[in-house]
Amino acid sequence: MAQVRTPLRRRAGVLVAATAALALAGTAPAVAGPLALVAGKPRGHDVSSHQKRVDWAATRSRGARFVYVKATESTDYRNPYFSQQYDGARKAGLYRGAYHFALPDRSSGARQAAYFVRHGGDWRADGRTLPPALDIEYNPYSKRHKCYGLGRKRMVRWIRSFSNEVERETGRRPVIYTTTQWWRLCTGNSRAFSKSHALWIARHGTSQPGKLPGGWRYWTFWQFGSRGRLPGDQDLFNGSGSRLRTFARG
Repeated sequence: MAQVRTPLRRRAGVLVAATAALALAGTAPAVAGPLALVAGKPRGHDVSSHQKRVDWAATRSRGARFVYVKATESTDYRNPYFSQQYDGARKAGLYRGAYHFALPDRSSGARQAAYFVRHGGDWRADGRTLPPALDIEYNPYSKRHKCYGLGRKRMVRWIRSFSNEVERETGRRPVIYTTTQWWRLCTGNSRAFSKSHALWIARHGTSQPGKLPGGWRYWTFWQFGSRGRLPGDQDLFNGSGSRLRTFARG
């Protein structure tokens, strides 16, 4: 995803729907890549303060149907462009959701989730708001501590704490954005979330998203590139436009 707090940019991540979530959304197995663009899969993107003020009418005219907007990071950062991006996307007719960039070494999952929900990460069943998303990936502030200094069991507990708080406050489980490699390294390829959380997988420069982590059988969103016709990172939804509406509605 697009990172913005520092000059560093986010690495690619993963967001795939669990079997149950995908059954609800009616999405298809992970069998297609950017070639799926010609198959009519809804195209979208994710943005942060790096993109600043987005021309949403132009973005929609280029084919965008959904967007995820960075809202928060840890418990001390808010995207200064969030309102323009989040509200502007809705006014332009896009499905839009908010995401939180996790820093598990700074505070508990529950604390970060509460901060996120208070500052843009809420959800409503209006058919246009996507569920909140948790962006958890390689530590952009330390190459040495790729997993933020947490062991695998502690990392799984941190993610569960974040998820439980988001569900308690919004009624939805968060979408999980990560990479297959990070998930294996930092959670031990935990299968604890695959039946209840949608997965957003990021893998760039390939025709398919590849092997999915942690028991997920399907991807819901795929971040397939860091640049393209839309501002920020480039994404696909694994289903039709009507499935996207169903997924948003919950």
